[in-house]
Order: sequence, then C-alpha cells, then structure tokens
Amino acid sequence: MAVQWKKVGLFVVVVFVLYVIITDPAKAADYVQIGFEGVSSAAQSIGDFMTWVANGGKD
Repeated sequence: MAVQWKKVGLFVVVVFVLYVIITDPAKAADYVQIGFEGVSSAAQSIGDFMTWVANGGKD
C-alpha cells in the first residue's frame, strides 16, 4: 500500500514541476539556480570541514 502512495506522490511532484516549467520558465530557471547554489554551498562547507579535520582540528 505504501508503494502506491509513493507512486502517487512522485506523479504529483512531476506534474507540478512540469506545470511550473511550462507556465513560467524564467521562474523555474531561478529555482534551479537557487538549488544549484545551495548544493554548491553545502559541498564547499563539507570541503572546508574535511580540510579542518585533516589539519587536526586547528584553524
């Protein structure tokens, strides 16, 4: 039963994304850019943390 709800949920999300892209491509592009900036920022933070750990926790 849970698998059916996952399929329905995924379908709803896909339809919503397609709707946003079709109705307002510029805003959809802004959302994608914001998402990529967030992922980039998270990756940079993880890299900084790993560098800090590799240096023995020293500044």
